[in-house]
Amino acid sequence: MTDIEMASIDGGTVALHDARRKVRWSVDLEPFEIGVYPVTQAQLAEMLGETASHPRRPATEVSWLRAIRFCNAASEWEGLDPAYTYDGEDVTWHVDADGFRLPTEAEWEFACRAGSTLPHYGPLDEVAWTSADGVTAPQDVGGKHPNLNGLFDTLGNVWEWCWDLLDPARYDAYRVFRGGGFADDAWSVRASVRRGGAPRMHHEDVGFRVARGGFDTPDAAQGWSAAADLERAAFDGPLPSGWTPRGAAQ
Repeated sequence: MTDIEMASIDGGTVALHDARRKVRWSVDLEPFEIGVYPVTQAQLAEMLGETASHPRRPATEVSWLRAIRFCNAASEWEGLDPAYTYDGEDVTWHVDADGFRLPTEAEWEFACRAGSTLPHYGPLDEVAWTSADGVTAPQDVGGKHPNLNGLFDTLGNVWEWCWDLLDPARYDAYRVFRGGGFADDAWSVRASVRRGGAPRMHHEDVGFRVARGGFDTPDAAQGWSAAADLERAAFDGPLPSGWTPRGAAQ
């Protein structure tokens, strides 16, 4: 298989926020690994038996569920314990597994920021493909400068799926993607911006990068927990204006 180049990220603390709920919190992270680049078309094609029209471009039009499948396939290829089991859209993360997986939101933002507390880890025109570049498609990975963790394209080029639910009270099963894409302006291409989509959705500007790291805590790791998902999904009372009832946001 085309090697997936990984960077080792030391543990640390990252501050997160949820704009709708108006809450801020800090997450203490254990060391983990994350892909130096987004997964490329060549890597996706090799794992899932497809054709890559632009081998060095980030793989896009990839649903969250397909990204999960890629992670398991890459783990099996490398002789690692797959991180996920799934039945349709019901996916379980086996937190103690050492295989490839999607990063949690906390891991993604911590790795992206690389110590910076600013919206961007460098001058945006030097680190990210955005609408200011006038490109009409994702660009080959590694074409801009990396951050201080040695990661390329965490901002711009393509959004990247994470493990976490976006806002289960409002959007049910929608999963988060982060980082902004080639068609976005500077406001969207920031380390803290959160967007998301349904697990089967696929977009021309959404891809993913993989992470690795197993943990001993059951159903909880690196800023995520199954209990917190259930708590966030609970919403009593009439729906605010503009909300879609849970279960209808597909």
